[in-house]
Amino acid sequence: MKIKIINGPNINMLGIREPGIYGSENFKTLIGNIKKWGKDNKVKVVCYQSNYEGDLVTQIQKCLGKFDGIVINPGAYTHTSIAILDAAKAVKIPVVEVHISKVEEREDFRQVSYIRNACVKTITGHGIQGYIEALDFFKNDFKNSAAKAGDK
Repeated sequence: MKIKIINGPNINMLGIREPGIYGSENFKTLIGNIKKWGKDNKVKVVCYQSNYEGDLVTQIQKCLGKFDGIVINPGAYTHTSIAILDAAKAVKIPVVEVHISKVEEREDFRQVSYIRNACVKTITGHGIQGYIEALDFFKNDFKNSAAKAGDK
C-alpha cells in the first residue's frame, strides 16, 4: 500500500501559527509521526507540502496509478479551490480530508469544503493525530469496507 500525504498552505508553520487553534506541535513532528507510522505499519507514505494551489493539483495528478490513497489537508484552499476538487475527482483515488482544527466550529467561510465532494472520509479537530487516524482508516477500515462491498 502507498499513501500520499498532501498539505496545503501554512501547514509548514505548525507550532508557530496560532498555537491556540493548531496546537504547539510543529511540522517536523507531524512528518516524523507520519513516517514512523509508515515504518511501523509497513506502508509506504510520501509527504508533500506546498503553499501554491497549482503545485497541489500537480501532486494529486501525479498520484494516478502510483498511490492507493491520498490524505489531504488543503489548508485555506479547502474553501476556495475547485481545481483541487477536480484533480481529486479525475484521479479516482480514495481521498481522506484532514483538518487539524475543528473547522465546523470556526468562521462561516470555513464551513465550505470543496474537496469534501471527492472524499471518502473527513477528520477534523483531532490535531496532528488526525493524519494517523486517516492512515489507520486506509490500512484497516477502508480496506475492510471495500472488501465487504465486494462480497455483496
